[in-house]
Amino acid sequence: MCEKMQWELLLNPYRIGEDRSVEKSADGLRSEFERDYDRLVFSHPFRRLQDKTQVFPIPEHDFVHNRLTHSLEVSSVGRSLGKVAGAQLLERHPDLKNRFSPFDFGSITAAACLAHDLGNPPFGHSGEESISSFFKAEQVYNMFRPLMSEAEWSDLTNFEGNAQGFRILNNPYERGLKLTMATLAAFTKYPHCSLLKEKIPGRKSQKKYGFFQNEREQFEEVAQATGLLRLNKESYCRHPLVFLVEAADDICYHIIDLEDGCRLGLVQFEVVRDLLATILGDRYDEEKLDKIYGENEKISLLRALCINQLIYEATDVFIKHEEDILAGNFDTDLISEVASKDILKAISKLSIDKLYRSRVVLEKEAGGFEVLENLLSSFCYAVYYKYHKPDGYNGKFRSTFRLLPDNIQYYISQEVSFYQRMLYITDYISGITDRHAVSLFKRIKGISLPVG
Repeated sequence: MCEKMQWELLLNPYRIGEDRSVEKSADGLRSEFERDYDRLVFSHPFRRLQDKTQVFPIPEHDFVHNRLTHSLEVSSVGRSLGKVAGAQLLERHPDLKNRFSPFDFGSITAAACLAHDLGNPPFGHSGEESISSFFKAEQVYNMFRPLMSEAEWSDLTNFEGNAQGFRILNNPYERGLKLTMATLAAFTKYPHCSLLKEKIPGRKSQKKYGFFQNEREQFEEVAQATGLLRLNKESYCRHPLVFLVEAADDICYHIIDLEDGCRLGLVQFEVVRDLLATILGDRYDEEKLDKIYGENEKISLLRALCINQLIYEATDVFIKHEEDILAGNFDTDLISEVASKDILKAISKLSIDKLYRSRVVLEKEAGGFEVLENLLSSFCYAVYYKYHKPDGYNGKFRSTFRLLPDNIQYYISQEVSFYQRMLYITDYISGITDRHAVSLFKRIKGISLPVG
């Protein structure tokens, strides 16, 4: 590629639908990107993350991370990455200094990080698989597939939390959060739709997908407004700040999942200590650590030092590859290129063996499959028979349909396609919390009934 993306466009402060011929005027207190962050913090979808699993179910006698605390920590790391990188970018591009500051880079990255898990359904990543597997079932295929296009069917049978997150941010029936173009582009790690027929081998940005067919036009507007380069007719290059958003998430789950595993007794303290000490290298001070009482407190100190170390390592890689990133030629994660990459691979392997495949996590995932597939079956069939085969719409389906929130019932009742109706159902199911999902499942299945 000969073309390059331009930072002036990439840091676009306008929002979808705004008149871009009207110059933005800052009030001196909050930038447009800081407004993005504030809108996310006070949003209902963000608040619901407090009762969504990160990796481990919440134990009775200790605290481990949920989606909310994870998102806050990723956002904090992302802000630091953005500011450190931004300061160096402004030195390289002094013409940007009269319009942007390091805080703008930090605010965009922090806001995109804060939103990065908004679209994840209950029960972690197994929730995405649960939704996909429901639509892949033979009976569902035979009934639902004829009512959708190939691209629409691909969205549902490959359900993706990143695309659901983009949908939430640009909620088509309740105006969404109206974030800036820059933040929306920095949020979109996989800038293409689900039916990608011309995949380019080795591109990390094509591992998953970033938006549903229903939001395709909105993403196209974001891509054009921020000057993202096209790879082909189906996909774009990543916004450069996506790499920092991804790095913030990678840093946190590598280090903090390990800390949680240690707190829960799944990994020995000495093992975690030695792994984190390897990242720190010469900065590891055993004498200082010995003065701290308690294993949890020792690990907390090492965790903080390692995150700081990895922030600077990731920033170094980002700055080193800036030209290739702007040209769309760099398309891998920063963490795979940092100085500590080998020890991070070792941590990842240990986490898979000891944490992500631990009994408590596997039980949660297995239960999550049962809960979500049953909820989808109940609501999707109710909608199917109500609107597309009314002869079979019986009392059971009628009662089930009425359990949907009023706003979901209203939007489903409009003149919309069956695909859109299914999206409204997945909006609801993916948006509820873990406990709400279990409670609703028990009530629908008659396991737990109200007592008058």
